[in-house]
Amino acid sequence: MADHDESVTVVVREFQANKDTERVVTLENTCEVGPTNKLSLFTDMLGDPICRLRNSPSFLMLVAEIGQEIVGMIRGCIKTVTCGKGLSRSKPTLTRQIPVYTKLAYILGLRVSTNHRRMGIGLKLVKKMEDWFKDNGAEYSYMATESENLASVKLFTDKCGYSKFRTPSILVNPVYAHRTKISRNVTIIPLTPTDAVTLYRNRFSTTEFFPRDIDSVVYNKLSLGTFLAVPRGSYSVETWPGPDRFLLGPPCSWAVLSVWNSKQVFRLEVRGASRVKRAFAKTTRVLDQAFPWLKMPSVPNLFRPFGFHFLYGLGGEGPKVVKMVKALCGFAHNMAMECGCGVVATEVASCEPLRFGIPHWKMLSCTEDLWCIKRLVEDYSHHSLIGDWTKSVPGISIFVDPRDI
Repeated sequence: MADHDESVTVVVREFQANKDTERVVTLENTCEVGPTNKLSLFTDMLGDPICRLRNSPSFLMLVAEIGQEIVGMIRGCIKTVTCGKGLSRSKPTLTRQIPVYTKLAYILGLRVSTNHRRMGIGLKLVKKMEDWFKDNGAEYSYMATESENLASVKLFTDKCGYSKFRTPSILVNPVYAHRTKISRNVTIIPLTPTDAVTLYRNRFSTTEFFPRDIDSVVYNKLSLGTFLAVPRGSYSVETWPGPDRFLLGPPCSWAVLSVWNSKQVFRLEVRGASRVKRAFAKTTRVLDQAFPWLKMPSVPNLFRPFGFHFLYGLGGEGPKVVKMVKALCGFAHNMAMECGCGVVATEVASCEPLRFGIPHWKMLSCTEDLWCIKRLVEDYSHHSLIGDWTKSVPGISIFVDPRDI
């Protein structure tokens, strides 16, 4: 399928790994340019352009080609997620909240060669991807970008019909050279994948963006485990009764999270740092190695490719839930340290109360990521229950699927 733009012909087609990989990697590298005079993240996909899609239930990658040159690319995936909640009456006097699901598409990795911008190539790629979304039954499409990326925001909101939807926060914490001390008042229990799925479905299935195929996430080989924090003396690994009995009579406070091994998918590298910042980071590492008993917060070497773990499924209840989350984050930090990761990251709703228990560095984090959304069809399955999702009020929490990172 060819699209004409004045004197050139732009062909948009499906990515073919056997002949496109090298050219796509080259384009990806040249497009990874951050804001002027600011730190930016370079993504090394380890030679696999669809590494960020492989774990999604349905995905597609398209490339834009002029002659023999690949000048643009776009990736997309589709899954079923929670977009709201309704009420179910199992007995005449008993009602409970149930999730309302929709088929959601996600656009990621839109790139256009710097020498071929302002030619409408990005718009062509988005439109072709949306055609695939609609052909496969997606009701909504969304994308994520930095709020400061004005070119991306303008393309999607002005030309593609998307609207600003949610502004979650990306919280990033460096992995230090020493272990984080975890409160003795907290017991951490590793859950089996079966128990984790049951707990998530019972407590978090009505959370916005919760994936209906949560079992595929938890059982994935990249998921390193799900961990439950409870007050010391309430439960232990030996006395854990299982999620059903636990939820019938939980302790006064508890929290849960899962860990995803993004290090096996791609690596990151911080670019654009001044010599002063690089020297400062190196100095903290040297001092930490010289005086390890001080347990100084040293900055890992983020100026060369590093891996990271992503924390997902954060949730919990009770007056001490923030302390429980802090203990789980410390536990996750120690896991990441043992795996040689540079940072631990997570993403939460901007008004998420649990964020106060998540350690992070402001200079590495993004306080306002931007998600934009578009309704793809006129009729939709949940019309009578929640109406148009694009016009809904944000909830306190969102469920960030690690497969989308």
